[in-house]
Amino acid sequence: MAIPIKLRAGNGEIKALISHPSENGLRKDSKTGQLVPAHFINSVMITLNGKTVLDGQWSGGVSKDPFIAFRVKGMKAGDRVNVSVKDNMGDTDSVETSAS
Repeated sequence: MAIPIKLRAGNGEIKALISHPSENGLRKDSKTGQLVPAHFINSVMITLNGKTVLDGQWSGGVSKDPFIAFRVKGMKAGDRVNVSVKDNMGDTDSVETSAS
C-alpha cells in the first residue's frame, strides 16, 4: 500500500493505493471455463492518531488495486495515519505513516 499525505493550511489530503486482485466471483477462467472465486476487500478502516476517520464496507464491485482519496481538517505534521484492510477470505493488511 502507498499512502502519500499532503498538508495544506491545516488540512490533510490522504491518498491510499491498495494492492489487491479483486475478483467478484462472476468471471470465468478462460482456460478452464470455471468461475474464478470471489476475492475482494470488504472492510477498510483509516485512523488518524488512533481515531477513526473512515470506516468503509466494500463488496465485489470494487476494482483491482483500488485507490481512495479524501481530506481531513486539522491535520498537522507528525500526525499518524493507519490504513487497514480486510478481504472476504480473511486476509488483512495494515500500513501506518506520519504526515510531514
